[in-house]
Amino acid sequence: MTTSTSRKRSKTNKAARSAVRRFWIGAIVPAAVLAFWQLASANEWISPQLFPGPLSIFRDFYDLLVSGELANHLKISVYRAALGFLIGGSSALVIGMIVGLFSRAEQMLDPTIQMLRTVPLLAITPLFILWFGFGELSKVLLISVGAFFPLYVNTFLGVRNVDAKLFDVARVLEFSRFKQITKLVLPAALPNVLLGLRLSLSMAWLCLVVAELMGADRGIGFLIQDARSFMRTGVVFVGIFIFAAVGKLTDSLVRLMERRLLKWQDSYKG
Repeated sequence: MTTSTSRKRSKTNKAARSAVRRFWIGAIVPAAVLAFWQLASANEWISPQLFPGPLSIFRDFYDLLVSGELANHLKISVYRAALGFLIGGSSALVIGMIVGLFSRAEQMLDPTIQMLRTVPLLAITPLFILWFGFGELSKVLLISVGAFFPLYVNTFLGVRNVDAKLFDVARVLEFSRFKQITKLVLPAALPNVLLGLRLSLSMAWLCLVVAELMGADRGIGFLIQDARSFMRTGVVFVGIFIFAAVGKLTDSLVRLMERRLLKWQDSYKG
């Protein structure tokens, strides 16, 4: 009992040390860039007005944080991104699974979806504004469309990459269609689905920026646009860093989910 507990504790400590080591290794390049950036700004090698230093940007960030303005804009942006991703992602998961499982559904739906996937989002943004106006609906739908395609493609590929021999085994064991999906298809397709989830989340944030820059009176995109109009470059950088930080946070959460759900995968780690 004691030996088993010691082994578990040792594994936990090793995982914690590995996570800390990865964090510090990953922080080397950003820290070096920030240090050089601050040095260049302080010595006016670059224009502080057009390219303010990290300390100046941090002061703008602190002012926005204390005033509550940043929290208000961030709250509405997270709401838009989450709702758009929920609609687009859930639709992609269901349709991707159906198209992957049934060849007739693939013949009917996949050609149209693949054609629509090649249309740039910026090209259809004016149509969304024309049809739905500048309100929340157009923004959420634009994010939904952007989040749909990466998860759809990866879900479809994940289902189609399931070994056909496993379906033969399932038929021998007399699995129902529901049991085939839950016990066979979903576990086998999970790596692709999680990859699609990461790509869809990234696309949702990208579409959020486009939606808020095109027309909004609240949100981080609006904050950036408003700051640009008044040459508040530091605030523009604050908005960019907020998008980067929240995007990285959501990506890290999905990667953590990957490590938990794909423990069985004996893949190359580098």
